[in-house]
Amino acid sequence: MADNAAADWKKTACILCGSNCGVLVQLGGQEGREIVRVRGDKEHPGTKGYTCNKALQLNYYQSAKGRLTSPLRRREDGNFEEVDWDTAIAEISQKLIAIRDELGGDKIVYYGGGGQGNHLGGGYSPPLRRAIGSRYRGNALAQEKTGLSWVFDRMVGGFYHGDFEHCETALLVGKNPWQSNGFPRARVVLRQLAKDPKRKLIVIDPRVTETVELADIHLRVQPGRDAWLLAAILGQLVQSDLIDHDWLAAHAQGHEAVIEALAEIPVAEYAAFAGIAMAHVEEVANILGSTSSLSVLEDLGIEMAPNSTVNSYHCVLLFLLTGNFAKAGAVNLPAQLVTIFSPDKISETRDERGHETGYKTTPVTQSRIISGLIPCNMLPDEIITDHPGRFRAMLIESANPVHSLADAKRMREALAALDLVVVIDVAMTETAQEADYVLPASSQYEKPEMTFFNFEFPENCAQLRTPLMPALPGTLSEPEIHARLLEAIDPFDDDELEPLRIAASNGLEAYAMAYGAAAKVNPKINHYGVYVLYRTLGPSLAEGMAESAALWGVAQMFAATEAPSLARAGFHGAPMQAGNKFFETLLAAQSGLVFSVDEPEDSFRRNRLAGGSVNLHLPEMLDKILALDDYAAAETTTEFPLVLSAGERRSHTANTVVRDPAWAKSNNAQTLAVNPADAASLGIGDGSTARLTTARDSVEVVVELDKRMLPGTISLPNGFGLSYPDAQGNEVVTGISPNELTAGEDHDDFAYTPWHKFVLARLERP
Repeated sequence: MADNAAADWKKTACILCGSNCGVLVQLGGQEGREIVRVRGDKEHPGTKGYTCNKALQLNYYQSAKGRLTSPLRRREDGNFEEVDWDTAIAEISQKLIAIRDELGGDKIVYYGGGGQGNHLGGGYSPPLRRAIGSRYRGNALAQEKTGLSWVFDRMVGGFYHGDFEHCETALLVGKNPWQSNGFPRARVVLRQLAKDPKRKLIVIDPRVTETVELADIHLRVQPGRDAWLLAAILGQLVQSDLIDHDWLAAHAQGHEAVIEALAEIPVAEYAAFAGIAMAHVEEVANILGSTSSLSVLEDLGIEMAPNSTVNSYHCVLLFLLTGNFAKAGAVNLPAQLVTIFSPDKISETRDERGHETGYKTTPVTQSRIISGLIPCNMLPDEIITDHPGRFRAMLIESANPVHSLADAKRMREALAALDLVVVIDVAMTETAQEADYVLPASSQYEKPEMTFFNFEFPENCAQLRTPLMPALPGTLSEPEIHARLLEAIDPFDDDELEPLRIAASNGLEAYAMAYGAAAKVNPKINHYGVYVLYRTLGPSLAEGMAESAALWGVAQMFAATEAPSLARAGFHGAPMQAGNKFFETLLAAQSGLVFSVDEPEDSFRRNRLAGGSVNLHLPEMLDKILALDDYAAAETTTEFPLVLSAGERRSHTANTVVRDPAWAKSNNAQTLAVNPADAASLGIGDGSTARLTTARDSVEVVVELDKRMLPGTISLPNGFGLSYPDAQGNEVVTGISPNELTAGEDHDDFAYTPWHKFVLARLERP
């Protein structure tokens, strides 16, 4: 079939994972609001026409039944009633002010701020949070990446990423890019790695994933014992003198203590404990120690499992000890428009062990706050208590913690214990069902949107998505919701902002001068900066693009801090002029643009550590490596002899913004994957029903025999257990919500990240 005229195709991006592949879509259906065709956008500078199969299903998000079209307020009988926007804004603002004034703004928690396709809305939350005195925030990153964040801030001074398109050797740890991406054009890049005899793909994973099937080497580690395997590889590198001494001498500090400790690792014993033959450890160490370029990528397979933070430490040590940092085809620090991970402040005070003290903690449990995020697993314990510092209200934006966080039952109990819960979302999510107020947001394709998963090196890309269609009547964008709440709590006088509106009509340079002058005499201008941009610069932008005003500030900050990289991308001149040109081009470049062109040396420049050297010695983590000799691994029990991976990414699972189960066209979308030997021992056949039990709950599942599963392990997909209207309008839950089975107390002892990939379970015939 011939393509329609090019004008019929609209440029946008997929919102189902952090790769955000550029796509072209055609609209049709009722009132032209349905996405009827999708294909890759060959003009997108990062993904170049690539998409996986999931992007083809975007209409299941955009045209989902059950969209919210009016603010909802919970009545005393527990049911919801529709109210108008003015009423909702007035009542919510009054309640927030009362909590702030009577209990303290620090009792109000902000959670969420965007998912894998919508970051602009959350970017407008700081003014509101400042107005109500909210000090604590969280999001789903705190159940995934905070251990990694703590490590990389102290070792390389910022977020790192590998160059998998150009590296000679790729090491993937607990990661299956075939299904979850993690870098642009993942399946193409994986095939290229697999076909090139001069390159190596090494995967550490208990399961024979689609990525493993392409790998040169598969280390099929026993679940929960990754720490011993990684320590064995590091020990082999040191003991076989495969590390880069010259590079370390020139660029590192603290490596002497680490090398000394790794020299004592009982490599063969640790390898055996992890279930890996010594010959394979030797082979991998030889490759890592001799390769011309190594890129390393870890993911939830180890980040949601025992010893997650020390495993992140191991992964960074692997590329630092071999000199594969700030190097072409290796690991580098990419330029970032907005830092997804707030820099974690390194404490200057230490105890007698050298461990940091005086770091920021949560008010009740005194749990470590990393990158400004409260640990997700501890959130209910910060609420369900009579402690005077307990949280009393939550503002939840574009997030579904009842479904996505561990121990869903306890999360529901926590929300019920709060004085106020406000949810901003497009649908009546599991979390919205527990709220006092639900505010309906426009969809991600009905407003300007953008993500800040800009992690590529040496060329980094960004795309501002323009609206595909008008907002659904009755909904508002998140920036507008934040603005209205702020205006009800701490409004500006008209004469404070009018000069900036006038300046904006005269161009960006005039606006920049006026903004700077206004900020000098009125502290509220910078205090509520993005709100000011939205209400003053926003109206001067193209119709429907006001929400992109905050990006002018982002562009100016980037031009001031990353001038060389921005200039290499074609944006020259003094910072203000370069920033303005960047902003204007970003608004016009429908397929996105390259905003940063880097050299490996830029990674050292971006390193925030004092002196610019990388640091290998983290006493907290090195002590954990030394303690591995007690072999205290998490183990199965007689009662729970299996290890459940609660949330596996499959061909038709993504994030839960797609609530319609009809999008899952695969036969195995909702099944429990079980090794045939385990199923046979239990008398359970393929396609049969079984009972799955954990310490938290028991559910019926449909079993799929899968020889790729390691014996003793089972796996449920993510993204199910969501309510969705059937043909008669009745809410029906399809599949299993994994977090009905997980326990909040099962978490990393350092970063508190959950053990979703190591849930003790048993399986029985019904």
